[in-house]
Amino acid sequence: MRVLMLSWEYPPNNVGGMGKHVTDLVPALVSEGIEVHLLTPRFKGGEVLEESSKRYIYRVDPPVMDPGDFLSVAWQTNLKLQEAAYALFDKHGAFDLVHAHDWLVAFTGVSLKHHYRVPLLATIHATERGRGRGNLPGDLPRAINNQEWWLAYEAWRVICCSQYMSSEVREYFETPMDKIDIIPNGVGTAHFDILQDVDLRDFRHNYAAPEEKIIFYVGRVVEEKGLRVLIDSAQTVLIGYPKAKFVIAGMGPQLQEYRNLVIARGLSDRFYFTGFISDEDRDRLYKVADVAVFPSLYEPFGIVALEAMAAKVPVVVADTGGLSEVVTNHHTGLKVHPNNSNSLAWGILHTLHNTAWSEARVKNAYETVVNDFNWRRIANQTIEVYEQVLNEYKESDWGREKAAKQVQKLTL
Repeated sequence: MRVLMLSWEYPPNNVGGMGKHVTDLVPALVSEGIEVHLLTPRFKGGEVLEESSKRYIYRVDPPVMDPGDFLSVAWQTNLKLQEAAYALFDKHGAFDLVHAHDWLVAFTGVSLKHHYRVPLLATIHATERGRGRGNLPGDLPRAINNQEWWLAYEAWRVICCSQYMSSEVREYFETPMDKIDIIPNGVGTAHFDILQDVDLRDFRHNYAAPEEKIIFYVGRVVEEKGLRVLIDSAQTVLIGYPKAKFVIAGMGPQLQEYRNLVIARGLSDRFYFTGFISDEDRDRLYKVADVAVFPSLYEPFGIVALEAMAAKVPVVVADTGGLSEVVTNHHTGLKVHPNNSNSLAWGILHTLHNTAWSEARVKNAYETVVNDFNWRRIANQTIEVYEQVLNEYKESDWGREKAAKQVQKLTL
């Protein structure tokens, strides 16, 4: 099976969970025998073509435009992706299906569907209305919502990463339930396992003193991730555990705002904002952390919680969105009330003060990651959807038309 995949994010242009998902899904599909051709914008460099056995990565240079007009940037970049995709169809012949990840590549995906009469599959990782907690405040959010609706409508099937996301797609886009497949994100443990017996004390000392407990957050620094709630919880946490240190890793438009808030609260010596960190340092921070905290207000899935579980660090998460499905309360982690700093402080303090219970949850969490969230399982679930789409396509007018043309070619 030959699949053309479209994604706005792919290394080195990884921004959020979608980039991580596609980065791991592609090799997992290839390992199961699928030939994957991935088209992605070349925003942050990287080779124009990466080629290995059944895996082809094409990075397309986007147009030079004003980044402030994001919708126009997305539209014009899709025109570049579409042009490159047409060239791939000319070079390789027909692809069995097109797999588009989110609205940012919807224009290209829908264009290919109709031009080549090929089935389109969509993975919707998040929704704009969900980020706005049900609201669409402004022209850009409304335009994005319209693109998301269009992609869900045009797709043969829609993959969502959680029951929570499935409910959003059904509610916001009126997508029938029998058109949706739920396949979770995954995480590998190997890059954490190799650090298991490594002495990381010198590395840890860069962020906290030996006697301090590290409360670790990693992710985008935006309002929906709940960092304001974490900062609000700090005073209560420090009363219960004075030697706590909050390490915040990641970039985002509100980074300076949160730094200023910490200064205003007189907590500068208790918070360490790392800014951008490499994947290697991120993995090390997971390993030296005493608790990983994800207090999101909106979270379609929560792959960072899986990473923490794979790294064998106790997790405390807001009981919202996909995080509620990833973490089983008091078994693989602790869930706290969303947007509630007192509840969050309780979860952090409970984890730090009750090490035996925390260690038991860590053990259960790691086993859950290995058994339920491994990429081979996820790849095979994705392939099952591919096969369902292709079987239905063969019985459709487009499929019969394609088969007739193939027979005609053979008889000429």
